[in-house]
Amino acid sequence: MPRFRFENFTTANGLPDNHVFAVLVDGNRIWAATENGLALYERGAWKTYNTQDGLAHRAVISLALDQRTGDVWAGTMGGLSRISGGRIDTFTQLNSGLSNNVVYGVSVEGENVWVATAAGACRLNLHTGEWSLYNERNTPMVEIWAYSVAATPKKVYYGIWGSGVLEYDQQTDRWDKYDDPDGENELVLFKDQGLIHEIVTSVSYVDNILWAATYFGDSRYDGRYWHNFLTKDSGLPSNFTNQVKGLDAKRAWFCTDKGIAYYDGLNWAVYRPSLVDGKPEMTVRDADGHVTSVPVTTAPAHNYALGIDFQGSDIWVATAKGLSHGIHQP
Repeated sequence: MPRFRFENFTTANGLPDNHVFAVLVDGNRIWAATENGLALYERGAWKTYNTQDGLAHRAVISLALDQRTGDVWAGTMGGLSRISGGRIDTFTQLNSGLSNNVVYGVSVEGENVWVATAAGACRLNLHTGEWSLYNERNTPMVEIWAYSVAATPKKVYYGIWGSGVLEYDQQTDRWDKYDDPDGENELVLFKDQGLIHEIVTSVSYVDNILWAATYFGDSRYDGRYWHNFLTKDSGLPSNFTNQVKGLDAKRAWFCTDKGIAYYDGLNWAVYRPSLVDGKPEMTVRDADGHVTSVPVTTAPAHNYALGIDFQGSDIWVATAKGLSHGIHQP
């Protein structure tokens, strides 16, 4: 399992706020969405963008990169902002077709920017400038609190708070919905029969595999079979998951309220400050359920992890009390 040496960033060394909602790796540049501005780490120094620079709101909660143009999209508590060549353009309910100013998720695919808001989903076509709105009237969503979005050329997935996972097929222009077969029951009555819970906080779609995170466990779906993960039968440190990010068909990272976890398809590794004494901790759980401790001297800034991104073999982790850089150790 991978080992890391963690270096942590807080307000003490340049971060504008210790509460980091999301992190985005952009080559050698690192973007951090904080409660008090959008922070950029480049060449060993921090720069902060805030409302006086044109940012929609000081609280930034989601990030996405347009791979074609290099533009960075920042979802905030007051609108959606695009950072392009140092210029910031902002989209709100008043000046655009944005569904709601609270933007929980954003994903760029081709010429489309897909957005998850507190009042449904929407899509901006960058070529035409046209907005499309998606809510309970034209999709299967019951609740309209869209919390996460993952867009690919074939499929677009939305994690809906209280309404499961929505799937949009780009070829057929049709929506589908994945529900928890137990309904809102927090007890799992039907193991691996479907989505683990209706309250979905994060979705990730890689190599035709859907990963879904909830506050009551996590799910993996290959288009035919579901597999659910709970602390009682996996290496998850907590069922309360803020983000899941798939690497490929087998591997994924999970950001929970009790540390970050890596899954390689069989084994698990957990990285965190100890819940008992705060000391750096790494544990590995094998496929048979045996857990071993690995000696480490560093850990992420806090065990409440909100987001993760990757820079080669390194990881960057957004936490409730700082941003962490996990430097891979051979």
